[in-house]
Amino acid sequence: MDFEEKIIGTKKIYDGKVITVRVDDVELPNGRTSKREIVEHHGGVGIIAVTPEREVFMVSQYRLAAKSMMLEIPAGKLEASDTDTMSAGLRELEEETGYTAKKIEPLGVYYATPGYCEEKLTIYLATELEFVGQHLDEGEFLNVKRYPLDKLYDMVMNNEIHDCKTAIAILKAKAILG
Repeated sequence: MDFEEKIIGTKKIYDGKVITVRVDDVELPNGRTSKREIVEHHGGVGIIAVTPEREVFMVSQYRLAAKSMMLEIPAGKLEASDTDTMSAGLRELEEETGYTAKKIEPLGVYYATPGYCEEKLTIYLATELEFVGQHLDEGEFLNVKRYPLDKLYDMVMNNEIHDCKTAIAILKAKAILG
């Protein structure tokens, strides 16, 4: 059975710098109608950078929505003009950690919260790192620290890492790198 919902009307209710919110009127598979609140977002990119010693560059920063400091892989939102997520990932890695990578491979594309948000997160694994100098965005405050990959894996398994893109990146990097 096809469960696709067809949009029969839409109304934009908020247009911000980072997100747009709209309410869609949809026709359900059974012919009835309903409303869906949708957050439009250009997407994001995250990059897990691993040294030859199997250490991972992590950033910690305060996240207002979570009301706490969060431990995360270097990441950032995409701009509408970002058509190459790999370049955007390398840009975020350099801005936040001061490193670039000679080798980068995709780990996948994931929806952050598909029930109401269009945001897709693209995650990469970076190796063969080279220091080129950190340059944070204006208004960006974070700490950078290296963690052993095995310790981060344990932290994910013990529910000590609360950011989904970071948990996925750690689990996939551990599976690939052993």
